[in-house]
Amino acid sequence: MEILLRMFSSLGLILQRSIFMHFILLLLLSPNLLANAAIHEVRLWSSPDKTRLVFDLDKPVAHKIFSLKNPSRVVIDIPAANMDFDTSKLVLKGTPIRLIRSAKKNKTDLRIVLDLDSNVSAGSFLLKKNGDADDRLVLDLKYLKGGVKKPTVVQTAKAQQKKQRNLIIAIDAGHGGEDPGATGPGRVREKRVVYAIAKKLAAKFNQHKGYKAVMIRSGDYYVGLSKRRELARKHNADLFISIHADAFTSPQAHGASVYALSNKGSSSSFAKFLAQRENKSDLFGGVSISDKDHILSSVLLDLSMTYKMDASLDVGKYVLKEMGTFTHLHSKRVGQAAFAVLKTPDIPSLLIETGFISNPKEAKNLNSRVYQQKMADAIFTGVNRYFKAKPLDGTYIAAKYGKKRGKSYIVESGDTLSGIAVRYNVPMKSLRKHNRLSSNSVRIGQVLKIPST
Repeated sequence: MEILLRMFSSLGLILQRSIFMHFILLLLLSPNLLANAAIHEVRLWSSPDKTRLVFDLDKPVAHKIFSLKNPSRVVIDIPAANMDFDTSKLVLKGTPIRLIRSAKKNKTDLRIVLDLDSNVSAGSFLLKKNGDADDRLVLDLKYLKGGVKKPTVVQTAKAQQKKQRNLIIAIDAGHGGEDPGATGPGRVREKRVVYAIAKKLAAKFNQHKGYKAVMIRSGDYYVGLSKRRELARKHNADLFISIHADAFTSPQAHGASVYALSNKGSSSSFAKFLAQRENKSDLFGGVSISDKDHILSSVLLDLSMTYKMDASLDVGKYVLKEMGTFTHLHSKRVGQAAFAVLKTPDIPSLLIETGFISNPKEAKNLNSRVYQQKMADAIFTGVNRYFKAKPLDGTYIAAKYGKKRGKSYIVESGDTLSGIAVRYNVPMKSLRKHNRLSSNSVRIGQVLKIPST
């Protein structure tokens, strides 16, 4: 028995030594297990309602933020971390930040101090590594009353007269700020080319009487997908246009395309792939997705979507036709998919892919001012022809080109009851009742009387 006890004791000692040696070897081979987290880049963007700082990290961290007064400061404490980025490189003009300082605390921890010259409310959240994106600590400094005065996100439309008002076109340049979108050959970035096209498109609309364009973002900053819809509704937009540049795994993919919302299935496998990619923007743009109420909101929005979907498809056909006059089309039909940015219940909405930035030839085109202007001209012409053919009642375009209320309308190929209701700005229920219809179905050649309001 004594011999057995000695044997087990020896085996236990050998096992302990083996485990210890493996542990030491693991530490030697994996120094990162003991190394501090490193902040290797800091990026800053200002938008009309906040300034955002994004700290790129080589691994996840814990953190704590708090504010101090007299003087006004925001402090970020990060345990076991190093600042490997020179924050003096950041341009702080136009932000509430006067100076960014950092120093070691307790020899291992990092303290970052933002010296402020304006009133702000500080908030933060962490984003885990996603695809090529690093782990990120996102800090938002929201402007309070009496804080930094910023330009408005959109160009506020002037009050319109009840009669002959302007048509409001909300123009959304996709991505922006910390979300560059797709990157093509020669480091052509989607966020830059689509913003250039969006500005040219807005200028085109504003040059023509009867239209007023509003820009969803007016600079290089990110706007959340739901916020883009809210801004379009805030300005009572008659049409929402989101400008993007396509990307695919193969550089051979090419052509421009137009998409409308689908709250059912996608019109193709590629449309589904594209929607999934575009809907990830909030992750790459550093938007906190912890608010689960957005799920409920999305369901409620879907219930009222059908009314405007027909009009979206209709105007999309006009735009696609004009785009096809000067560039190759990826698809000759308006596609449909569940794009989050298009889920606006009371505004016809389009997502326009202006070409494949992943294709070398089209990346060069997208970076060209000539191509950008041609694309803007084509989109404007398509929208303008649609509203001339099917004007909204009470607008300048309707007064000049439209049919008078109280007259009849002959149903044409492709018409739907909801689309006709949108065209004449009357409730679909009133249109049905006025024509004593038992359902929403209409037939080609049918004569409908348009009710006056």
